[in-house]
Amino acid sequence: MNLAVNHQLLGLRPINSDDMPVLQQIYAASRAAEMDLVPFSEPQKAEFLRMQFMAQHTHYQTYYPRADFCCIVQEETVLGRLYIDRHPNEIRIMDICLLPEYCYQRIGSYFMKQLLGEASRARARLTAHVEFGNPARAWYARLGFQEIEERGAYIFVAREPDLPISQPPSNTIGAQSPLTVASQTNHPMENTDG
Repeated sequence: MNLAVNHQLLGLRPINSDDMPVLQQIYAASRAAEMDLVPFSEPQKAEFLRMQFMAQHTHYQTYYPRADFCCIVQEETVLGRLYIDRHPNEIRIMDICLLPEYCYQRIGSYFMKQLLGEASRARARLTAHVEFGNPARAWYARLGFQEIEERGAYIFVAREPDLPISQPPSNTIGAQSPLTVASQTNHPMENTDG
C-alpha cells in the first residue's frame, strides 16, 4: 500500500546516526527482489543485508567524503535517501532510493528535475550507475540519460547538460530548494556509532 505524499512538504536533510535503522531498511527494501531468490532463512537474509548495508555505508563515507548524504523527508518522516557527489563538470547520483510504500508517487522525479536543473545551470554532466535488472533504467532513459558503458553489475548512464529540460519544480523549502540546502552540508555523518 502506498502512503500519500504531499510534494509541497518534501525536502532533504543530512543523514545522521539516528537514521541508521531507517537507512538500513531503505537498503534492504532495494534488495528485496534479489533476496527472494536466495535460499537463506529470514534471519540469514537480515544479517546478510545488515552486513552489506554497513559495508556500503562505510565505503561511501570513506571514499566520498565531500558527497551529500541526505534523507528524503516529508516533514519529519523519512521516505528514502538521495546521495549526491558534486564535481565542477559532473554531478553523480550515487543513490536515490525510496521505501516501497512511497514509490510510484513521482518523488524521485521531483528531485531528479531539480538535479537536472542544477546540472544544466552548472553545465555539468549528470551521471549514475544503474544495475542491469533495475526498472529505473527505463526511468533514466525517459529523462534523456544515455547508457554509456557496462561497469561490472552496473550500467553507467549520463545526461549531457545541453539537453533541454522542463523547469524544475518551483517549490522551495524556506528560501532555498531542498537540493541547495543539501549541497551546503559537508561530512553529514562524521560518527555513526551513536
